Amino acid sequence: MIPKIKICGISRMEDVQACNAYLPDYVGFMFWDGSKRYITPDTAEELGRELDKSIKKTGVFLDAPISDVAKIASSGIIDIVQLHGSEDDAYISELKSKMNLPVIKAFSVRKGATHDMINASSADMVLVDSGRGGTGEIFNWDFLKGINRDYFLAGGLDAGNAAEAAMTGAYALDVSSGVETDGLKDANKIRRFIEGVRHV
Repeated sequence: MIPKIKICGISRMEDVQACNAYLPDYVGFMFWDGSKRYITPDTAEELGRELDKSIKKTGVFLDAPISDVAKIASSGIIDIVQLHGSEDDAYISELKSKMNLPVIKAFSVRKGATHDMINASSADMVLVDSGRGGTGEIFNWDFLKGINRDYFLAGGLDAGNAAEAAMTGAYALDVSSGVETDGLKDANKIRRFIEGVRHV
């Protein structure tokens, strides 16, 4: 199975144009204001209007108040909520009582995430990363063998390892810094990454 592809941290109309040209399955809007890829909901709405309708829009949050996440989730700006902080099942349950979008919960291998934690999460989907996200750091993919549910794989992905990552069994591959040049999304790197995955 060829995994789906998520280009995370898009922030400019040029990024939208690149995604429209090469059609990943998902994009990520970064709503955590500690990120260099942070955008406001208004900017996300503008970008989303120009994005190809086949591409699902993910909103990425980190330990945000549930009310803030639910407000954006209910606005129509995004299709999926991604939680990248210390949010637990109680948080997810309360959030889902306030909105109707699927939830991706990210787990950091280097911060001690275990197979049991990942497999038992009440989130609709899980993401396995090396660190907080967007760091460009890879982890030992042997860890993935203990995951018994569909997962997004992130952390250190780029065109050079896209084909290998596509063979891990991941449901989707999530890339951010690996398709950037000088901190900005690079259309050529996006193309090469997507080709590397889909030509396996």
